[in-house]
This record gives sequence, C-alpha cells and structure tokens, in this order.
Amino acid sequence: MKQNTNLKSKALSRFALIAAILVLLNVVSTKLHVRYDATAEKRFSLSAPTKKLLKNLKEVAVIEVYLKGSFPSGFQRLSEATSEVLQQFKEYGGSNIRFTFINPIEGKTDKEKSEVFHTFSEKGINFTKLQIQQDEEEGYSEKIIFPSANIIYNQKEMAVNLLENHLSMSPDEKLNYSESQLEYKIASAIKHLIEPDKKKIAYVMGNGELIGPSTYDMLTTLEKYYDVDTLDLNQQIDLSPLYSAAIICRPTMTFDDKTKFKIDQYVTHGGHMLWMVDQLQFDMDSLKASSAGLALDYGLNLEDMLFNYGVRINPDFIEDYQQVNPLALTVGMIDDKNPDIRLLPFPYFPYSISNSKHPIVNNMDAVMFLFANSIDTIANPEVKKTILLTSSNRSRRVPAPVRVSLSSLQFQPKAEMFKEKNIPMAVLLEGKFSSIYTNRLDPKFMDIYRDSLHKEFLSVCQKDNSMIVISDGNVFQNDFSQTRGPMECGYYKYTDQLFANKSLILNSLEYLTNNFGLLEARNKDIKLRLLDIAKIKKERVQWQLFNIGLPIAIIMMFASAYFFFRKKKYEGKV
Repeated sequence: MKQNTNLKSKALSRFALIAAILVLLNVVSTKLHVRYDATAEKRFSLSAPTKKLLKNLKEVAVIEVYLKGSFPSGFQRLSEATSEVLQQFKEYGGSNIRFTFINPIEGKTDKEKSEVFHTFSEKGINFTKLQIQQDEEEGYSEKIIFPSANIIYNQKEMAVNLLENHLSMSPDEKLNYSESQLEYKIASAIKHLIEPDKKKIAYVMGNGELIGPSTYDMLTTLEKYYDVDTLDLNQQIDLSPLYSAAIICRPTMTFDDKTKFKIDQYVTHGGHMLWMVDQLQFDMDSLKASSAGLALDYGLNLEDMLFNYGVRINPDFIEDYQQVNPLALTVGMIDDKNPDIRLLPFPYFPYSISNSKHPIVNNMDAVMFLFANSIDTIANPEVKKTILLTSSNRSRRVPAPVRVSLSSLQFQPKAEMFKEKNIPMAVLLEGKFSSIYTNRLDPKFMDIYRDSLHKEFLSVCQKDNSMIVISDGNVFQNDFSQTRGPMECGYYKYTDQLFANKSLILNSLEYLTNNFGLLEARNKDIKLRLLDIAKIKKERVQWQLFNIGLPIAIIMMFASAYFFFRKKKYEGKV
C-alpha cells in the first residue's frame, strides 16, 4: 500500500514538473522570438536595416493589402507571400504593425466600384484584368485584381504596387520576382512615411536643361519622396550642401567656369550628383520632316570635370542590334489614301537589361534609351567604378558627326557589323572626388570666397562620396499626348510598354541620398525552382509508389517490431 502511495506521489511530482516546464517554455516563447531560416536565399529573413526600422517605429503603421479573394494560383501565392512578409514585420514592429487583407470592390454596386477605381487611381493604385477559365461550357470570365497595398502612418499614406511587370520575365518569373521585392517595397514606403522632413533635392537649371511637360511625371513622382527645388544655378551664389542630391538632366548649353565651380564645390563638400547628359544634339522633328538628320556635339564643356571624376561621355551614338525599340515608318501606300506604316527596329533606341547585382539595378526591368552615348571609365585609384547599365552583346559606336537616316531602316543590318558588347551607358562612381580648380584660382578670388562669402574651398572630398552618370537625358522624360496629357516616364507608345526608367531614377536617388541601407532588401533573389515536366511524366508512377508505399512500409515495420518485442517481453511471464 505504501509502495502504491510512493508511486502516485512520484507520478504527480513528475506531472507537476512537466507542466511547470511547459508553462515556462510558453512564457519564454512569447518574449523570445527565435526563427531559423533554412532556405538558401533566406527568403524568410528580414534584412538588418528593415529590422532596425521596424523596432524604432513610434506610431502604428496600418497596411491594407488588396489581395483578398479567389485568385489564380500565381496571385494566391503572391497574397500568401505578402502575408508571410507582414507577419515577419509584426515580429519586429509588434503592436505598431497592423495589417489587413480586403477586397475593395466585393459586394459593391457599379457606382460604388467606379468611385473605388477613381479613388485608387488618384492614390496610384493600379488594377489588373485577368481572363479566368471556367468550365468548357462557360468559357472565360474577367476578374479584376488590385495587386497593391496602401500604407497609412501618422495621417500620411503611400500606395505600393506589389506586382512587378518585368519585360524579360515569364509570368511565373514575374510573380517570383515580385515576392522577392515585397520586403524592400513595403519597408521603403514606411521609411518615407516616418521621416519628419523630406530630404531636399535640387533639379538644376540654367544651361538649357530638360523641363516642362516632358518632365512632369518624373518630377511629380520625386515630390512624393523628396522636397524638390527647381534651381537656376546662374541665380545662386552656390549649390547649397543642404541638398542631399542634385540632378542635371540633358543640358544643351555650354557650362562656364562659374557654374562648374559651384558644382565642383558642391561635390567636394559631400553633395551627390545624378548626371544625365547627352553629348550630341539631335532633333527628332527634323528626322520626321526630312527623313534624315545630322547629330553634332553640344559643346557642353563638362569633359574635364567628368574626366576628373572618372568617366568620359563620348561624342557618339550607340547602335544596338539585339535590344532595340521600333520606330513607326511609312514604307509606301496601301492605296491612294492609306499609307503603309510599319514598326521597324531603330538601332538608336536601345533598351538595357542589367546583369549587375548592384542593389540599384539588381533584377530591374529594362531601361529605355534614346540616342545614348557610350561611356568610358578612367583609371583613378581614388574612385571605384560600377557599371550599372550597358548595351547588348551586339552593338557598336558611331562617332560624331552622325548622320541618322530613316531610309536605312528598310534594310536589315548584318549582325557581323555589331562586334562590340556591353558598352557602358550608366556608371556609379564612389570615392574621394577632387576639384578641377585646385591650384587654378586667383588668390584674390580665394580671399573674396573665404572672407566675403564665408565659403571654404575644398580641393578634395573629406569623406567618400558618390555620383551616377547616365549618358542619355531622355531617360528622365515622358511623352506628352494631346488627348491623355503627360504619359508615365518610361512609357513607349509604339509598343505600349512601360520600361523601368522611373525605377532607375528612384533607386539611384535612394542610394545617393544615403537611404541605401534598405536597398539591401532589394538584393534578395528568390530562385524559381521549376519542376522538370519531362522527368515528371517519365517517373510519375515510380514516385507515386514511393510516396504511398514507403509510409505504409515504415508503419508495418514499427508495428511488427512492437508486437515482436511485446510478445518476447511477456512470453516468460505466462
């Protein structure tokens, strides 16, 4: 009897100990978040800058995701991936991260749906129409999907497009790439919303730079993220270092030493430059009027400055054989009234698909160029050069003066004539830039500059700086339609395609303005591991038998072992 009491006491003690351990583990697990990501590309791990951003949130960020409903498998996967990323955000942001998935048009009347479309359009939230196959009798039905999210923080909001439209990717690859960019896009939007003051950017004028309706879309977009000043440098004493970055886009007039000196000292004092410069002048209107035109050097007088920084923009045009956009050309008449208009490849309109792994352009869609020049990098141990965008493997340089003729488009060029590959068109420069005015200035001017203007001349950057040089100012511009107004930057009307020009500009400025920490998340590359269809068909039965038979065999093996040892254990006691 006493023995039974001891056994019961031990059992109760053991039960109490196990219960206490389980309660303790449960308490610890609520306080301590430990996750192990076994995936090769760390798809379930947030980058360090994102974690820091989320931990430092002071207010609640509300994220509305419009991916709720019955979707095709690809969009369902994107919805689930978005949910997983937001769950990770909540791990580090805690109660300051709230998210919800909604269908914005579910249960609404046609009038209410129209209002939703209008409101979303103003916010920059786009929709996608999908043709979904029903059964054979019903055919296809149309479904509208909003692959977007809206983030609200401290009474400010920003729309985020979750779906990437990459020209060179298959539908599966587009969705896979979209998954890889979720962390960066959402974190970047939150970062812009929490900043109390937008960083200042100068859009430099005074030398015939691009301005007006053709820059409407890009400048309007930049104003969402930055405080943008359109600045006539001729009217300023200097280019203030208070500007985090300065943009010079397609100047057409010669730079004098006064203007160059202001830019020079802005750079040596730590200012970041985004150069988009054309060396050759060419007018498309003259080409349309006479079917031919001559491209001549602008004579910008920037060669010495850019050479000193580490690059040379050459007075030439890049002709591409593989990656080109077409131009509409009248090749004859269909009848007395109707011209025969065809789209023919125009070698001076290349597009670039980057192979670089740099976060500015990693996995970015194609960027459209119009009459781009080639860039050479100059040996300078103080400056690191990173090629961001290039021509294709079949291209060539045509030095100035370049005669551009539409009549030549009717004849297919020979591939053998395009022997040069990967000609640079966009370069990132990083390091300690030096002044071109060192030992060149009059001592009297130096006294006035120091004593009257209270400015300090620096012959070299005191710390590492960065700038980006793009050999085409048209990258920044948008088309203008008489009926639709300004088009989106990067939109090409003849193919109805949207290129990644806007992404290039935004990523470049994000990097230059020291926001590049979050760009680490943009480098996440989730590999698409597709199944081998031929192998599936060949080995289907074999793997079905393996998957069904192996679990049954294991269960039978353990059952046999159990009965064998049980029988052996009680055999002698009978």
